[in-house]
Amino acid sequence: MTTPQYRTVTYDEVSRNHSILSFLHQGDRSLGIMGFTEHSLPHATIVAHGAGRILTQLGYSEREVELARITGFMHDIGNMVNRVDHAQSGAIIALRILEHMYMPPEEIATIVSAIGNHDEATAVPVHSIAAAVILADKSDVRRSRVRTQNPATFDIHDRVNYSVVKAEVKIDTVNSTCTLDIQVDKEVTPVFEFFEIFLSRMMLCRKASDFLKLRYSLVVNGFPMI
Repeated sequence: MTTPQYRTVTYDEVSRNHSILSFLHQGDRSLGIMGFTEHSLPHATIVAHGAGRILTQLGYSEREVELARITGFMHDIGNMVNRVDHAQSGAIIALRILEHMYMPPEEIATIVSAIGNHDEATAVPVHSIAAAVILADKSDVRRSRVRTQNPATFDIHDRVNYSVVKAEVKIDTVNSTCTLDIQVDKEVTPVFEFFEIFLSRMMLCRKASDFLKLRYSLVVNGFPMI
């Protein structure tokens, strides 16, 4: 039996892969029909770079940072199948794609386990890359994720995302903190609606921060909330 010739797969290669881009595009189209916010290339790219930046600031190796970027870019690929259990179906899809790209099994295992553990319904920060992707994914709140610009048609998810003027994850290595700093336009939605939607996500972010040995906090309009 011939031993597979494994190779180093890069984020640039993954972010240009035709199959991955097609699967992400179809997943976003499906979610648009269901009424979900944007989950296409902007979200994939923001999560990829956010996860990489978190691990970079914490001093992880260049390869771990690259794997975090790859994971972040591919994390929602399962939406092509269905929103229900999209983390698990996405993990299987990623497994097949990365095997065909001849990525080493150890790296595939890291990426697949992170993708399978990113949705708050079932997620667990099983390692540092999974934790970084959780933090980057759950912190991507922004006006441009809202598909319609007609406030009369907004549901609570649209109102909350549309109300966010700015959202930034801040890593403080001196004080070992991870802070999601958000500016909310209260003319669009009251702050309590933000908590109604995002409380479970923030609790998951706290677990992810704990794994990275950081203390998590949420600051809304300059006021610490958790």
